[in-house]
Amino acid sequence: MKETKTAKQAMSRGLVTLQPGMDVLEALRILVEGRLSGAPVVDQIGNLVGILTERDCMQIALGAGYHSEDGGRVENFMTRSVVTIDANTPVTEVAERFANSNFRRLPVMEQGRLIGIISRRDVLKQLEAAWQPDRHRI
Repeated sequence: MKETKTAKQAMSRGLVTLQPGMDVLEALRILVEGRLSGAPVVDQIGNLVGILTERDCMQIALGAGYHSEDGGRVENFMTRSVVTIDANTPVTEVAERFANSNFRRLPVMEQGRLIGIISRRDVLKQLEAAWQPDRHRI
């Protein structure tokens, strides 16, 4: 197997973020329309303060859609203890993390700042590209 890339090289760069004070139903709409399983929540200066996932949104959608409850603010529903991955982590290590957890995507951090998101699909693309049979072997 060829040498794999780092999380920074494999991550998605089109980062969709949410703000803690935004309406959670609007955040849910962003996730659904963007076909995202979650998005990082950042404060006004870009610090990662949480993550809002499909799992977090399930109860919100149920309450709003079927019980006519108001949503509220993202900060009231987001997961605050966010598991992140360092930008220089090899993709193989990220794959192990995904294989041993229920996470679908992880925020990628560099020097304490959020720089992207890496998903299971990003990792699978890299592993598939690295796992090419040696065509020159007989």
